[in-house]
Amino acid sequence: MSISDAMAKIQPVRLGPDSRFTFECHKGVSCFTQCCRGINIILTPYDIIRLKNRLELDSEQFLAIYTKLELLEKTDLPVVTLKLLDDERNSCPFVRDEGCIIYSDRPSSCRYYPMGVGSLAHKEGADDKDFYFFVNEPHCKGFEEKKEWTVLDWRVDQGVDVHDEINAEWTDLLVRKRSFPSHIRLTEKSKRMFFMASYNIDQFRRFVFDSSFFKRYPAPDEVVEKIRNDEVELLKFGLAWIKSTLFDPSRAGAGDPRNL
Repeated sequence: MSISDAMAKIQPVRLGPDSRFTFECHKGVSCFTQCCRGINIILTPYDIIRLKNRLELDSEQFLAIYTKLELLEKTDLPVVTLKLLDDERNSCPFVRDEGCIIYSDRPSSCRYYPMGVGSLAHKEGADDKDFYFFVNEPHCKGFEEKKEWTVLDWRVDQGVDVHDEINAEWTDLLVRKRSFPSHIRLTEKSKRMFFMASYNIDQFRRFVFDSSFFKRYPAPDEVVEKIRNDEVELLKFGLAWIKSTLFDPSRAGAGDPRNL
């Protein structure tokens, strides 16, 4: 079957958890690692934690070496993308001809491939459920393989279901901000706080524990101990705090982004 025939079978349609498809990627596929070059990967907060720990770096070091800062279109929120190598194929810094050297800690986007994920949450008439779609790249021959999946099976097999659960609050904030009226914008200070809580977990830990944070935002002792010793719990705490202080217009003063 030719690539054009395969593509004809894979139309850009909205998929649900039970949608079925055939796909497999392995070293025997002729396009192996081609999808790891010339890419644009937005890294999630949990991606940063996994990758910086894998490379034995703190978050500031990892961000400086491996990422680029961008403003996400339609939200004006800061996100980071993976910095590609300056080679002829603009390769991911972690890919080799034999495969990915950080595969067990690869980013969420890599785990989802060949799918993407979207959400209609916070839009009028939305059902607050994610939807999925194929990333139809002409070079990909993985769709010609015979292994069959449902979207749900694929997510579990690739471990992206865990990533999605941890990143859920962050993803919700992106979608929520996109629904704000265009005249409501965050200040530069607020954007820096969003960035720190999302990506710079080591700086956020210092911000919380080496300041008067808990005098202004009291928390139960068990919560304090939990976030002191667990980066994922600290991330979730930080995102919930950002949501309550920057993204909740019902809060007087501090909750209105126009006042920050």
